[in-house]
Amino acid sequence: MYTESVLFAFGLTAFAGLSTGIGSALAFFAKRTNPRFLSLSLGFSAGVMIYVSFMEIMVKAKDALQTDMGEVAGTWASVIAFFGGIALIALIDKLVPSYENPHEMHRIEDMNPESLEKNDGLDSEHGKRKLFRMGTMAALAIGIHNFPEGLATFTAALSDPSLGIAIAVAIAIHNIPEGIAVSVPIYYATGDKKKAFIYSFLSGLAEPIGAMVGYLLLMPFMSDTVFGIIFAGVAGIMVFISLDELLPAAEEYGEHHLSIYGLVSGMAVMALSLLLFL
Repeated sequence: MYTESVLFAFGLTAFAGLSTGIGSALAFFAKRTNPRFLSLSLGFSAGVMIYVSFMEIMVKAKDALQTDMGEVAGTWASVIAFFGGIALIALIDKLVPSYENPHEMHRIEDMNPESLEKNDGLDSEHGKRKLFRMGTMAALAIGIHNFPEGLATFTAALSDPSLGIAIAVAIAIHNIPEGIAVSVPIYYATGDKKKAFIYSFLSGLAEPIGAMVGYLLLMPFMSDTVFGIIFAGVAGIMVFISLDELLPAAEEYGEHHLSIYGLVSGMAVMALSLLLFL
């Protein structure tokens, strides 16, 4: 039974990470970006992450830490671990140069050959190398970002499958635009859709790898204290991702109210799903 739970959690993590391939496929087959849909979807994903972080994950983290450490010390530990998660993901973000950050959103129609030729000299070898480097560095940046996200999805799914599903779907939505950021420049640099798709797909592998590394390193030492610290850190990571990446990205697509409607809808759907599992 425990093995089945681990496999289920790992499968959810792989689904969330490899959804970068969906973004890659959309970039090749969609002629235009649907900003309303993306704004709503990214807002929805942020709503799910923020609600579940504060209303479910932090509660479980604090309960676990209080069981081992007592009420006062456990509460302090949960708060410190929460901001520790924020500090970790903020540091990762700081180490990724902004011009190579996959969270700089683009529209599909702005990344056509004519546009890229005008801006990057696509007709020259230098321009092609520049585009290829942009795509590969974006893939590397996504891999770095996805590593802690994989641990977050895996830990949540192992603790509560319904919670893991919700987080996996939210992270999958947020990984789709990242797939576009990797595949489009590589495609226009090489002319090879297959290569562009593979790079995009592989960048998502960091998520299940993060889950596996976390499992192998932490599970032998798992206790209420370790679980509580990880869970509180996961909550911090997801809140930071929502506020620093998802909501600004939704705003960049120019649909302010839709991003907020998506945010509230994500919270409402997550609240309802948690109530149904009581």
